[in-house]
Amino acid sequence: MSTITRDTVPAISVTNLSHAFKGHQALSQVTFCVMPQTLHGFVGPNGAGKTTTLKAICTLLKPNWGEVEVFGHSVRNDSIAVRRRIGFMPDHFSMYRQMTVFEYLDFFAAAYGLPVRQRDTVIHDVLTLTDMEGRRDDLISGLSRGMQQRVSLARVLVHDPDLLLLDEPASGLDPRARIELMEILRELRRMGKTVFISSHILSELAELCDSVTIIDRGQIKFSGPMEILLESPDEKPLYNLKLATISETAMQRIKELPGVETVSEPEFATGRDYNIQLAPATSANEFLRQLLTLDLSITSFSQQRRHLNQAFMDLTTRGVRT
Repeated sequence: MSTITRDTVPAISVTNLSHAFKGHQALSQVTFCVMPQTLHGFVGPNGAGKTTTLKAICTLLKPNWGEVEVFGHSVRNDSIAVRRRIGFMPDHFSMYRQMTVFEYLDFFAAAYGLPVRQRDTVIHDVLTLTDMEGRRDDLISGLSRGMQQRVSLARVLVHDPDLLLLDEPASGLDPRARIELMEILRELRRMGKTVFISSHILSELAELCDSVTIIDRGQIKFSGPMEILLESPDEKPLYNLKLATISETAMQRIKELPGVETVSEPEFATGRDYNIQLAPATSANEFLRQLLTLDLSITSFSQQRRHLNQAFMDLTTRGVRT
């Protein structure tokens, strides 16, 4: 399978996208972009506008207003070029269950115009990538949901798209299947693919994605690097210190260092963990240098980041979506 080179043109560019269904405003002035060769998370409550946005990007929906481009191609004016470069895996996918895995993939490879001599090689490659080569002759009806998800992902890959659009790809999978799927997605990024994932499993997105877009009630609440979203919003940085051994005097000695405002033990502490809040003007590097002079058995020292779950709750509103 081929790889693409990093391009300055965004993989996805959405500008002032708006759409309404029978008077209900599903999207309002939605704007964000996704850079090539990244893993990008797309999250929001039920009814926030995720599926409508995905359909617009996939050329399955013509929005009322705004523009969507995929690698510089307009979904309005150049939909054929867009479809050649994308692979879409919907949340609720239907499969030809009486086909074997090979027959199913061969059917779609033919639909994409791949010649017969090329199809065997391509199918072998995508089955190897998704670890399904040993099930190529099995009927789809006999596969577990996790294996069917892998076959669906293999189907998305047969025409070697540059952009993968995955709607809840881990839905219904057991923990092992989810972990294995996440590793496949990392491998696709290493191969040069751009992966756009709509998901409710926030903990996995936090570990997997380079960037994220949060949408709520049809409006973008955040779009950018994951590390920026997870930075603590507090003006006074909070750091976590972990010691290798228990120290009876550690807390008092740390409190006496310049720039330290508070030192506390987190819940369920064992005498080796401390939360340290520094004054806003205090340099973390200088504090760490001072900390090392205390001759404590330090295992780790890091700035505390908020969880994606907390960021999501901070940016979205409560209530049932309609």
